[in-house]
Amino acid sequence: MPSSQIHHTVRQQALGLLGWLLLTFVAAAIGGFASASAGSFYAQLIRPAWAPPGWLFGPVWSVLYLLMGVSAWLVWRAQGWRGARGALGLFIAQLAVNALWTWLFFVWQLGGAAFVEIIVLWGLIVGTIVMFYRLHKPAAVLLLPYLAWVSFACALTYATWQLNPAILR
Repeated sequence: MPSSQIHHTVRQQALGLLGWLLLTFVAAAIGGFASASAGSFYAQLIRPAWAPPGWLFGPVWSVLYLLMGVSAWLVWRAQGWRGARGALGLFIAQLAVNALWTWLFFVWQLGGAAFVEIIVLWGLIVGTIVMFYRLHKPAAVLLLPYLAWVSFACALTYATWQLNPAILR
């Protein structure tokens, strides 16, 4: 165990895990609230041939949010808030940007803004991974599937926006 390891009781660790998962899934719920009618909207869009079916997004995002929450908890557990304030702050910032994308794309139907925003999200995720890697390598690795999915989502957002100029401004 590194000397910088923070010593938490089992109860503190459990509450910490619960807290990070709760924060992560609150962000998911904010985005999920915006996507309540996303299925019908997504179905009416012209999508690239390589676009996944709408039903796939829920399960994929559920797994990704779980990995994200565990990742943040590992960093917090190893370094505490003081030792990881910048990294955990960046993690929280990317959660907020993540939740915003669904509102931009599905509710406000702003394809261009959603595309710019997801590029910003991608950069925030990369920054979070780099900062987490310096503090707790396995925590950074847990974010790689998230980065991969958002990379794919960048391409999908752009392609769908371009195919639907009358719907996605």
